[in-house]
Amino acid sequence: MQLPPLNALRAFEATARLMSLSKAGDELHVTHAAISHQLKHLEAWLGRKLLQKSGRGVALTPAGSEYYLAISGSLAAIAHATGNMRRDHNMRSITVGCIPSIASRWLVPALPSFRESDPELDVRIVYAKAEERFDDESLDALITMGEDPSGGRESRLLFSRRNQPVASLHYLAKRNWTVDNVSFAAADLLHDESVDGWKEWFRKSDAKPPEPVRGPIFQDFNILATAVIAGHGVALCPVEVFRREIDRGDLVVLSDISTAETQGYYLITSSWAKKPVRRFTEWFMKECRSAGPPVME
Repeated sequence: MQLPPLNALRAFEATARLMSLSKAGDELHVTHAAISHQLKHLEAWLGRKLLQKSGRGVALTPAGSEYYLAISGSLAAIAHATGNMRRDHNMRSITVGCIPSIASRWLVPALPSFRESDPELDVRIVYAKAEERFDDESLDALITMGEDPSGGRESRLLFSRRNQPVASLHYLAKRNWTVDNVSFAAADLLHDESVDGWKEWFRKSDAKPPEPVRGPIFQDFNILATAVIAGHGVALCPVEVFRREIDRGDLVVLSDISTAETQGYYLITSSWAKKPVRRFTEWFMKECRSAGPPVME
């Protein structure tokens, strides 16, 4: 097996990824001069020019681009496998990042059944923001909005994010409306982070929008959910996530018109996840499909 000098390979990968000798040196905790020396060493070993000056920084040559694409994924796989090897061989706990809307409605209520099926494995649940990306240094799994296209990741669909108007029967009774006879223009509209969601819904429907589109805006989706279930108004909610509330009659769907049909909530893990993480993944996928499979249009 003919391998290049590995320190030089690490220096090249970091430089190519960061496009900077100084930043590569900072990441690898060596000097700018040491990075430069390693790069020259690798180029001499290969007999090919990999990098060239570009303004104040560097750029890859065609040979450098080809080589970087060939080695970067392999180095990432080695780093991940090494990290796994250094962790406790008998994995006794996993850390799961989860956005609050899925944690409160699906993950936390179902945890007792996981403990029954896998009593030796502890699950640590941490708060995750919707825009947070999976980091296998701190998480074993991430439940969030959107999939992760990065290499070395597996994204599994849990729920569609298809949003439809919902309200409580108490609210409809208060306004003397039926499920099939709602005046959306006169309704108390509840908003998730901004009024844009309702503006999009009105553009897709035949309903006349209010002018202007108004109503309370909730930064936290769980607070919005509390408000709509309590009868404060009409909200656009992901019906897959709320199907238990809908099945119980806490909420009713008021229209077939929907938004965000192509978006979804995903469970993301490393492609090299250990068996305990895979057991958790398989269990939670089954829980989320307990009332029917997710729908993506």
